[in-house]
This record gives sequence, C-alpha cells and structure tokens, in this order.
Amino acid sequence: MQSFRTELENPIVEKDIIDLEKKIRDFREGKIHDEKFRSLRLARGVYGQRQPGVQMVRIKLPFGKVTFKQLLRIADISDKYASRNLHLTTRQDIQIHYVSLDRTPQLWAELEQDDITLREACGNTVRNVTSSPASGIDPLEPFDVSPYAQATFEYFLRNPICQEMGRKFKISFSSNDNDTAFSYIHDIGVIPKINSNNERGFKVMLGGGLGAQPILASIVEEFLPEDQLIPYIESVIRVFDRYGERNNRNKARMKYLIQKLGLEEVLRLTKIERIANKVKTFKINRDSVPLPVVPEATYPAVEIVDQLHYQQWLDTNVFEQKQEGFYGVYIKVEVGDIPTDKARQLVAAIQPYVADEIRITQNQGLLLKFARKEGLPGLFKGLAELGFANPGFDSVADVTTCPGTDTCNLGISNSMTLSRVLEDLIYSEYEDLIYNREIKIKISGCMNSCGQHGLAHIGFHGSSLKAGTRVLPSVQVLLGGGTVGDGVGRAAEKVIKVPAKRATHVLRVVLDDYKQNSIEDETFHNYYDRQGKDYFYQLLKPLANLETLTDEEFVDWGHEETFATAIGVGECAGVVIDLVATLLFESEEKMGWANDSFNNGAWSDAIYHSYNVFISSAKALLLDKGINSSTQAGIIREFDTNYIEKGELNVNGTFSDLVLQINKNEPSQEFATTYRAAANDFLNLVKAKREEVVQS
Repeated sequence: MQSFRTELENPIVEKDIIDLEKKIRDFREGKIHDEKFRSLRLARGVYGQRQPGVQMVRIKLPFGKVTFKQLLRIADISDKYASRNLHLTTRQDIQIHYVSLDRTPQLWAELEQDDITLREACGNTVRNVTSSPASGIDPLEPFDVSPYAQATFEYFLRNPICQEMGRKFKISFSSNDNDTAFSYIHDIGVIPKINSNNERGFKVMLGGGLGAQPILASIVEEFLPEDQLIPYIESVIRVFDRYGERNNRNKARMKYLIQKLGLEEVLRLTKIERIANKVKTFKINRDSVPLPVVPEATYPAVEIVDQLHYQQWLDTNVFEQKQEGFYGVYIKVEVGDIPTDKARQLVAAIQPYVADEIRITQNQGLLLKFARKEGLPGLFKGLAELGFANPGFDSVADVTTCPGTDTCNLGISNSMTLSRVLEDLIYSEYEDLIYNREIKIKISGCMNSCGQHGLAHIGFHGSSLKAGTRVLPSVQVLLGGGTVGDGVGRAAEKVIKVPAKRATHVLRVVLDDYKQNSIEDETFHNYYDRQGKDYFYQLLKPLANLETLTDEEFVDWGHEETFATAIGVGECAGVVIDLVATLLFESEEKMGWANDSFNNGAWSDAIYHSYNVFISSAKALLLDKGINSSTQAGIIREFDTNYIEKGELNVNGTFSDLVLQINKNEPSQEFATTYRAAANDFLNLVKAKREEVVQS
C-alpha cells in the first residue's frame, strides 16, 4: 500500500490518521504482532467482520447527534469505501461494512472533514457516550443533558487513563426519571436532578452491564453536583484501569471488579484517586450544544390519502416538544438499516420541515426535531414515500436487533431476518399493540446482548440445539426484563430454549396469554411476576419438543442451506500481549508520549503515560519469569515480590511506593518532572536487566 498525507487542519487528528496508516504498513510488513495490531485498529473504530478480508467501521457519534451534512458525508463514504448501507446501532453509532483495511486511514480523513471521528469507537476504551435522544426537547427533562454528554465525550477522548483498559467502559445520560438511556446497564449511568437549592446535579449508577451475565448497576450517588461529574467518572476509570482484570476478558468489565472487591472498596479506592485527577471540579459549558436552527414556516398544501395511517403515525411517532409549538418526530427504521440512496432522499424530504439535527435512538431509529404542526402532513407524506412513516415507534412492533450472522464474528443465528418476521407478525396479527410502548422485544444473534435482549420484556438470543446427530438453529427465550425507572431496571430471565423457527409461536403464546390473563391495567412486569417463571416455562414447553421437528427447522431464518454453527473470534475488546520485546517497545513508545505531553504542558497526561511506562516495563520482566498477572495492581505487587524483595533490582524502596506516588500527589509540573524522570530511569533499568537475561 502507498503512504498518504491528510489535509486536515487539526494536527492531533492528522497525527492519529497518519499513525494508523503507518501501523497498517508495519502490520503488512510483519513488524507488528497480529494481536497487538488488533487492539490498535479496534481503538480506531476498525472491527473485523465474519467475512474474511474486510472490516466493519464504527463511526462514533456522541449521543447520536448528526447533522444533515454529516449524514450525507457518511453516505458518500459508504458508497466509496463500503457496501452502500448505514447501520444504526443501539449505542447511537453508525456502522458501515465490507471496508478494506488498507483504505481505512483515507476513509477516516474524509470523515473528519465534517468533524466525524472513528477514534475509540471500539476496543478497550470509553465507548460512545449515549443519551436520551429527546434531550434538549424533552418536556419532562429537568435540564438538557446534551452539553454534559458532549463534555464527557471530549474529556475522555484520547485521555491517557482510558486508552488501554482491561475492557470497554460505557457511559449514558438519561434525560429524565423514565431512564430512556438505560442507566442501570452502564458502567456509569446518570439521571439529571435539581436539588432544593435549584442546583443541577446527577443521580449516579455504577457497575451495570448486559452481556452473557447481566448485572444491574448500583445507585452510588443520589445527587452529585454537576461540576463533580467528570472528576467522579475520571476517578472511577482510574480504579478500573488499575484493578480491572486483563487476562480473562469474560471477567474484565467494571461489574466484575465490583463483584471481586465489593462496592464499598471500589468507592473507597475511587476517593483515593481524586487527588491525581486532572481537575477537581469541571464546569460544564451549558451552551456547547445549542439548539438547532428552526426552518422557515412555509409549507405547501398536502393531501393525505390514507387518513388512518396518518393518524396512527401522529399517535405513535410524534410528540410535543417542551418548546411550545414544535414537535419531535420519530422514524422507525427496520433493523436499523438505511441504504445510502435512501439516506440522501431522506435528507431531501425532511430538510424543509425540521431542524438540522437528527438523533439516532437506542432502538435503532431516528428522531427529528422542531417540526411545526402545519408542516406535519408534508413531512409525513415525504417519509411515507420512502417507507419511513411506519407507525409504532418504540412499541411492541419496533423490534431491536443486532446484525447477527449477517456480519458479526460471534453471531450464531440470523437475528436480522427474525426481527423482520416478528415485526410483520405484530402488524398483521396484533395491530393494536403498535400503541403499546411498555413492552419491548429485543433480539441478539448470540448471548452477548448487543441487541439488548437482556433488558427486554420479551427477548431472544441466538443459540443452537442438538437433535440426535444434527444441529439446528435455536433461540433462548427471555422474559421479564426492562426499565422500571429512576435508575432501577430488571434483567430478563432465561425461560426456555426452542428451535429458531418457532420464535413466532413463542411470541403468539406469550402475547395471547398476556391479553387473556393479565388484570386490567396490569403492566407486563407485574403480570410476569404474578405468574412466575415456571408458569411461562410450562406454557412454552410444548414448543421445545424436538420430536416433532421438520426439515425446515434445520434451516435458519433468511437462509436456504442447512444450519451449521460457525463462530469466529470476538473483537469487542483488545487482547493480552505476552511478548516481552513488544512490551518493552510499547514502554519506549509510552515514554515518548509522556515526553510529548510534558513538553505541551499537559502535566496530568505526562504523569499517566509515565505510570504506564512503569506498568508495561514491569510486566515485561515478569513475563521473563513466566508470571502473567491479570491486573495492574497485581503487576505492581508481583514485581515487588519477584524482583525488589529478592534484590534483583534496586529502586530505592518498594516498586509499589515508587509507582503509586501517582495517587498521592497533585498533577503539578513539579510532580510530573520527577515522576517522568523516575519512569525513564526505571525503563532503562529494565532494559539493562532484560539484556542481562538475554545474554546469560
């Protein structure tokens, strides 16, 4: 591949992109270990697909906000580099697929021309910061959380404390107590509050997560003042980085650290880290995310032919904003896919009627803002012509799904086709449920819950069953999950596993029973609790009978060939590198970052890069003795035991005391000077010891 140069004005972004291009060349030339390169590209939004030789590129859109121009830019990029499709995700990103690895730097450079980034969209980083899509126009919000989400995104992007964590870290901002950003399944989730003194703050939830083992977050702060939010998150991430698991990725999320140490101990460690924070308070610029400009109010007369369809759309997809006289309009997007030609037509159709800001929603739809009442007929007509006016947004008929076996390495079954089938079933057999926004149906192609089946009222995840010597596609049925409100949620319970082709029957049985046996005005949660898990197991048990299988049931939804499991290696996070030489090379690279930060007056960044020099260098020598500690805290402890206490190296005290000066000192220029020098001396000491071992 040939090298290239960008024409970007931002030198930091330009350096990122040129560095990615160089790393790709080094990888092609065998200069970078395959697993190390994987972690590098993941942190830059480049993710391996199920199909060999091509990549999925995840485009990071903080709290799902995208302008018309940006959406058109992404469509152009998908046409040029990918498969002419945009996939909306449950984390308010956009993904494009079938991208050549060698073209990703140029792709990134072209996106950045409209202020769109790939940085830290994947990998062991702070992932996209999400928020309730209606933030800023929500009639129930105490205040707009958008500026706080934006500030959080900016603060942790490229922040040294979260570039190489043991696992990903997810943050959400809900706009009100209804908790539509699902605070309870995030590493940190917050809900806005105003106290008795009319001061802004947040209720804070810590340690939630879905995946194969869902754990609900704990409420740790009832009211955290707004200027303490970012320092609090920084302290938590510092603890996660130091004490979090790094070898067993299945136990490496924040929720498992809390399980291991206990919530009180994690909170105690968080308080200790405050002294090392870059800032002790962080004042949010409340004007950083201004409301979009409202379009002119001139609309041609429009005749609505299908009045029933229009009324259903008004009832289910349109709501009054807190700004008087304006309406928010939701667009239901089937399986979250928008072909690029339709994306362009969509922008052209909505531009005369709504403001220049679209929000991607957590259920893979879109929210338009600042529509006027008199413009709604014209907007509806334009959307209907494109197939974007289907009623029932966020209702039983709005099924959330991940890509499943279409593109994902971990997919076991075809969740995309199943989603379409279940939506068709609701529209054709249970049309009244398009008005029910309580019950949520969610599907994932595997147990990892990218389709959020773990928080569904009715959830499915892909699996397989054996019938004699044959394997058939199946779904695990989960029931009873969902949002309660104000930081409280429920994890869905696994009830029974059935052949995938019987998922439609499962849905009919559950919905029919709910209609027949629920008490008037009884919520699905109360109905499920009253009946109990075993009731539903017995209800669905006939559908799990494998003695009545047909040949069709050995073929997955959307396929013609007989089912076979073909699971690749997941890339939801980076991997552990056990190569001593690579670790020492990384230490030298981090020392260079520490020097660059110091020369730019970024004392806190220089200190944290120096800290990572200590950790990487110590890990390298420990690996020489066959010791592979799974946490940074463990590395510090093991290095003292195996090198300092045995007199093999001298650091004028314990290694622990040397390294952990980081959380006992303010991040001043004076401390940055001494700590950076100590890290450099330690790196040289380790390199000399390593050379001694090699020569012996």
